[in-house]
Amino acid sequence: MSAILEGLVKALWLLISFNPEVYSIILLTLRVSGIAIAIGAFLGIPTGATIALRDFAGKRLLISIVNTLMGLPPVVVGLLVYLMLSTSGPLGPLQLLYTPTAMIIAQSIMAVPIVAGVTISSIGAVDKIIHDKAVSLGATRSQVTMTILKEARLGLLMAIIVAFGAAISEVGAVMIVGGNIRWATRVLTTAIVLETELGEFSVAMALGIILLLMSFLVNWVLTQMQWKGMRR
Repeated sequence: MSAILEGLVKALWLLISFNPEVYSIILLTLRVSGIAIAIGAFLGIPTGATIALRDFAGKRLLISIVNTLMGLPPVVVGLLVYLMLSTSGPLGPLQLLYTPTAMIIAQSIMAVPIVAGVTISSIGAVDKIIHDKAVSLGATRSQVTMTILKEARLGLLMAIIVAFGAAISEVGAVMIVGGNIRWATRVLTTAIVLETELGEFSVAMALGIILLLMSFLVNWVLTQMQWKGMRR
């Protein structure tokens, strides 16, 4: 209990004293996870919507694959991205390994199937009557699609919330491809791992509290958007 209380005090001090390294870590965490989720939403929502709204051979198999990819082990993703970006890999000449870009790539690979999977479920939960009514009123295919997406908008936002939670708390993949380099690729999760290994448990607890606080604030904003959507 004393470690937790000490962590709370230290977390407060690190924030109010505007510790430059801590704020650098916080900003990089938000940057990496934010861009990864934006990419995940940009690719995952259209992919999930296309799968959910169209009938084609192998649809159930494809949905099963997407659901499986939602549980991709982060260390496996990190290893695959590492092999792709290493000097002997196909993307080695780009020299992206141990950069924030490599971390964004790894988190994006994890975010896309999560967003797509939740999108498929959200659209699948929309009452078929809405689809039939839109068709009966002479709506075009694109108009029907937009109508269904509008009905499923809360679920789509939930997809982003779930993906963000997975991205910001991820450590294995970003550790492998980012290297946890001070002032360059160190994010909150990897900083917590480092401080724990060094035996600095109060600092690790402080960083953990900051991570929880930051995650809460972002999710609170997204949840407020959900509530506003529910009242419309």
